[in-house]
This record gives sequence, C-alpha cells and structure tokens, in this order.
Amino acid sequence: MTYVVTDACIRCKYMDCVEVCPVDCFYEGENMLVINPSECIDCGVCEPECPAEAILPDTESGLEKWLELNNSFSAQWPNVTRSRGAPADADEHKGEEGKYDKYFSPEPGQGD
Repeated sequence: MTYVVTDACIRCKYMDCVEVCPVDCFYEGENMLVINPSECIDCGVCEPECPAEAILPDTESGLEKWLELNNSFSAQWPNVTRSRGAPADADEHKGEEGKYDKYFSPEPGQGD
C-alpha cells in the first residue's frame, strides 16, 4: 500500500502534508503535489494533515489513475520537504469538482 494525491490538491496545494512526511516523498508541480509511491512507507501521517482531503490510500477503489500520475510526475518534479503558504485562492478551489480537466499542469513547481 501507498498513499496518493488526488485532484482535490489541484489549485489548493496546501503543504501541511510535506512537513510531517518522515521520508520526504512529496514532489511539487506547478499547482499540486504528488507522492512517490516507491518512497512512501505507508505511515499515513500525511493524510489527516491535508485540509483538502486530497491524500488517500491506494487501497481505495478508483485510484489507479492517481497512482499512475503520482508515480509519473514524482519522477519529473522536484522534491519538496518544507511547507510554504498555499496559493491565495486555495480556499476558493477547495471541494471543487473536475479540477484535473480544468486546471492540471504538468509543469514542475519550485521544490526546495
């Protein structure tokens, strides 16, 4: 088992999860974070830290797309281990449906 970041993170990118990860397995895109499933130790400390409820265990059904996306982009984006403030409009996008199709960006974030 591993944890994955879903589209609930897109345009929210709260980074509370990053600070608590004991193995630094978060990677930063322009408008979301992902988890490297090979590095995740399944401790679960990140899941309750996410205000957008974007982090889920891969044992939940229907997350295959997100496991693949997390795996792919964690290899392309920079590692992030320190929290920064969320985007100014993060709360406006919290809970919004269909964010992947509307907003997903494959561009990397700044990382550490």
